[in-house]
Amino acid sequence: MDDIVKAALKKWPNVPDCYGWLALDARGDWYMRDEPTQAAGPFPQVKGSRVNHDKLKEFIHRNYDHDDRGAWFFQNGPQRVYLQLEASPFVLLVRKMGEGPQATFVVETHTGQVVQAVRSCWLDEQGRLFLDTDKGFGVVRSMDMDAAADAVEAGLWTPEDMAFADMPRRFHYELSPQPQARS
Repeated sequence: MDDIVKAALKKWPNVPDCYGWLALDARGDWYMRDEPTQAAGPFPQVKGSRVNHDKLKEFIHRNYDHDDRGAWFFQNGPQRVYLQLEASPFVLLVRKMGEGPQATFVVETHTGQVVQAVRSCWLDEQGRLFLDTDKGFGVVRSMDMDAAADAVEAGLWTPEDMAFADMPRRFHYELSPQPQARS
């Protein structure tokens, strides 16, 4: 987390959390969802405005985290902005390096973290590929499925079937966090 964010949290510790205003789609794109967009329909059917500013995306990536209930957020200064997720907390990019038996595969999160280990591999009923990694659980970006298929064919990953509806509970994340009652 950025130092300026940590300082803002200390200075303003009681800023209310924000819900519904930021979302992550299955391609790794961030979307701003203002009130009219939220009223027009749920994410991802109605996405909102894609975040295109590179510095803003880098700031979100550095301050992206989750709480104990598995709700993912962007810590925007003193305010915690809870995210809506289309598929998973991470979107994974897969690159194939080289050809033939010497080929290697690099997996990276949409936030730029290089994955060191893939623990398990899953296919949902829509044919989307998910990986449980040392960085977290994520869906493989659709444009990287050729490289991912090569990794499966090379025997690096063995996909197992799992219903998408079961994934958030199994891998401890929330697709659309809601405010919690204060005690």
